[in-house]
Amino acid sequence: MALRYIDRQLNIADYALSGFKRRVARNVVVVFIFALVIFMVASFSLTTTSLKQAAGRLLETVPDITVQKMSAGRQVSLTEDAVDKLENIFGIRSVRPRVWGYYFDENNGANYTVIGHPKLSEKSPLPGLGIDYLPEMQLDTVAENAVIGRGVRQSLELGSRRTFSLFRPDLTLKSFITAGAFGADTSMVTDDLIIMDLQAARDLFGLAPAEITDLLVDVANPLEIDNIADKIGERLQGVRVVTRERIAKTYRVAFGWRSGFGLACLFGAMAAFAIFAWDKATGLTPAQQREVAILKVVGWQTEDVITLRFWESIIISASALGLGYLGAWMHLLFFDGVLFRPVLLGWSVLKPPVSLIPVFSIGDLLIIFSLSVLPYLAATVIPAWHSAAIRPDSVI
Repeated sequence: MALRYIDRQLNIADYALSGFKRRVARNVVVVFIFALVIFMVASFSLTTTSLKQAAGRLLETVPDITVQKMSAGRQVSLTEDAVDKLENIFGIRSVRPRVWGYYFDENNGANYTVIGHPKLSEKSPLPGLGIDYLPEMQLDTVAENAVIGRGVRQSLELGSRRTFSLFRPDLTLKSFITAGAFGADTSMVTDDLIIMDLQAARDLFGLAPAEITDLLVDVANPLEIDNIADKIGERLQGVRVVTRERIAKTYRVAFGWRSGFGLACLFGAMAAFAIFAWDKATGLTPAQQREVAILKVVGWQTEDVITLRFWESIIISASALGLGYLGAWMHLLFFDGVLFRPVLLGWSVLKPPVSLIPVFSIGDLLIIFSLSVLPYLAATVIPAWHSAAIRPDSVI
């Protein structure tokens, strides 16, 4: 019994495939539009997942705890004596002061991320990012040294020059010499980054000699991060203690909100395609009506015709899903998600040249299937029943 049922379904599917070939021009249009809708949804979903994966890898390099002082809900400066108050807490491996801020370049409208490092002359991990300076870093004493990202070099149009100048708050110029540059492998973090000496960063932002923006704390035992964060909050009054896990949650919320907003914008395209599918399914040509009538004359039942329409929808859906999903992968592999990456990366003028790697996820595939294939199948159910209910004597 089961074999007869399977053989019957295979015969109907074979007939549906031959019908697809007979009406290839009409069906190719439907498959193309359907694949385009799936491509948009799948590209957005894959881009979001890839960016979350890249952000997760980068978050592994941030410090265990970041300490910032707050006043009236806004971040204010700390003083370096806060380091001495934390170094005797058991479990803390190191406490590093940092000057961190944004510098707006009015000439090109770009924002640079500026970090002041207390020991720029030493080859040590970049504070808070876990990136080493390049071996060819050259040090000079003529002007302040700086290590810059590739996007900063292009924005400043340095070319072969090593010197550049930035304005202080009082509009006087401060000169720098590029002692090194970050490579492409760290571009997602360092593309808009300028690293300089701690005192040079204070001078650029107009801070007092002992002022810093935050403290970076490394903990020996990762299991004690939350406990040490509580102790830091008790030791320093009016500070905000941010752990790596809290930063990760912020990234997940940000990407989740942006991806949800983007998918909401794509609902219009999916709704338009559902209307298109309904129109195509209900608008049977005289040839198709005659075909259904002949099938019923030769012995096909109404349920057989409905099954035929179901298999036709499956063939179109499977073809469109394969083409759209393959196109989304190619969009990420060869074009780095250029359509949706600006929406997800945010407002920065110097958007990093991120190399996105598509990540296969059953959850993403189910979401794409639910948002595209299921609405199409639902839109063809009632038209399939109407086409199966045609009386042969009304057509032939």
